[in-house]
Amino acid sequence: MEKRGENYWNSKLREIQNNKPEKNSAYDEWKARTLEPWNKNTGYIPREFTNSSSIDLKEVYTEEDLPQNHENQLGMPGEYPYTRGVYPNMYRGRQWTMRMFSGFGTPSDTNRRLKYLIEHGESGLSIAFDMPTLYGFDADNPRSDGEIGRCGVNVSSLQDMEEILDGIDLAKVSTSMTINAPAAVLTAMYIAVAKKKNIPLDRIAGTVQADILKEYIAQKEWIYPPEAHIRLIRDMMVYCTENVPKWNYISISGYHIREAGSSAAQELAFTLADGFYYVEMGIKSGLKVDDFAPRLSFFYNSSINFFEEIAKMRAARRIWATVLREKYGAKNERSLLLRFHTQTSGYTLTWQQPLNNIIRTTVEAMAAILGGTQSLHTNSYDEAWALPSEEAVKIALRTQQILADETGIPDVIDPLGGSYYVEWLTDRMEEEAYRYFDTIEKLGGILESVKKGFIQKEIAGTSYRRQMRLEQGKEIMVGVNRYVEKNEKPISTLKISLKAQTDQVSKLKRLKESRDSEKVSKALRDLENALRNPEENSMPYIIRAVEAYATLEEISNVGRNIFGEWKEPVIV
Repeated sequence: MEKRGENYWNSKLREIQNNKPEKNSAYDEWKARTLEPWNKNTGYIPREFTNSSSIDLKEVYTEEDLPQNHENQLGMPGEYPYTRGVYPNMYRGRQWTMRMFSGFGTPSDTNRRLKYLIEHGESGLSIAFDMPTLYGFDADNPRSDGEIGRCGVNVSSLQDMEEILDGIDLAKVSTSMTINAPAAVLTAMYIAVAKKKNIPLDRIAGTVQADILKEYIAQKEWIYPPEAHIRLIRDMMVYCTENVPKWNYISISGYHIREAGSSAAQELAFTLADGFYYVEMGIKSGLKVDDFAPRLSFFYNSSINFFEEIAKMRAARRIWATVLREKYGAKNERSLLLRFHTQTSGYTLTWQQPLNNIIRTTVEAMAAILGGTQSLHTNSYDEAWALPSEEAVKIALRTQQILADETGIPDVIDPLGGSYYVEWLTDRMEEEAYRYFDTIEKLGGILESVKKGFIQKEIAGTSYRRQMRLEQGKEIMVGVNRYVEKNEKPISTLKISLKAQTDQVSKLKRLKESRDSEKVSKALRDLENALRNPEENSMPYIIRAVEAYATLEEISNVGRNIFGEWKEPVIV
């Protein structure tokens, strides 16, 4: 456990730095003996190579680049510190879950797409929601006009969730829902559907994203001030720990941090910093760390810099296991296992020459698999244009299936383990993360760092520098600033009909007319009383409101009236 008053992060950073080799005589001798004469004779002028994290890269790495105790840092698969994988037999024992992100239009549209994916071999559901749902607005709210079903499925009430999951056995599939600000309400809806299907709550499995810190950092979809959302996450964590043991009540998400323009090292550091905050929140709520930590999961981006992504994922596992054991005193092995879902990058996809995106996605998926992911979503080639068509999403799924069944990549656990370069880069990513942890601690913690705009400013700076490199031709994107083609032919894309909006509004109107309005009013009053009492767990009251067919916006408005709204700081 951490000693009172000690800056744990600074001590870990010094430990890493003190363990680094002072010099690499083999490299220096090779450079003078072979490389420099070669460069001189061939006229090659050396230039600097860096990755997205601004880490300088040498031409070659040797054993002397690794710390003396690198074997202990590496370990074996399924053993502490889990650098080489969280399970002893990894994909030999169980293939990663192929969880294709899907959701658009009306609940019935999405229900058909989910069944289509299951028929074509998907092994886990992943549901996307539209902007009104993400912000806690109903379909009939004027602010929802034009956005219904555009970037995900629309959900205004339990009725919609029932329609999405119609004909799907919740006891046999796990479901991931990418929902953050209203995560407690959507979780309550999922629980209510399971109860109506007479499925015991200890049998339903899945994940809600719920990582609200990431929203303030990157995606900007919140409803209340940070403290109010964190209270709701706490309530969901405690309720699910006690009642829904297979439900992962928070997926701590680096994906959107990366999509906002961060480097790989920033994604690694800021995501783990969020995760450590949620650990501390659970402990402060009265739970023992080993009671809830095994249900925490992560969501990482896999971008185009192949080895950097692999090193990032390996470093993440080692940091999480080390910190949970040393700082938070976790004793349950499952608390130490950083298990994560991966999605291939969206910002590397281009609307120019969209078929090139199939190759980009394949490389990124390979990095995720070699990095040891537990589940994977592969983006579709047309997503720079629109939500994916059926043809595009099937190709994206087939990409995973080919990697799994034809390439031999999953046959050996951590096949890049022991590579001088990969191990050196894993160490460097770890060091960069601890450097950020130390800075965040000095700023008062991750929440204060977000409220002060520090994290957002760091990401904005990285994003700006990358854009400048692209515009100056120092970084290449095929089809964008090199190998450009004129007069490209348009591709067919998925079109969302405005009928989705009219159907959802009409259905919601009928629901409000037919439900028991007195029961709804009572459920909302009870929820208001619960939310006004910080010691009360609000989840049972949210579930009752959902079961009374109170709408998403009606439930969200109870919190809006109590907690108010929040505006992020101006970043200078």
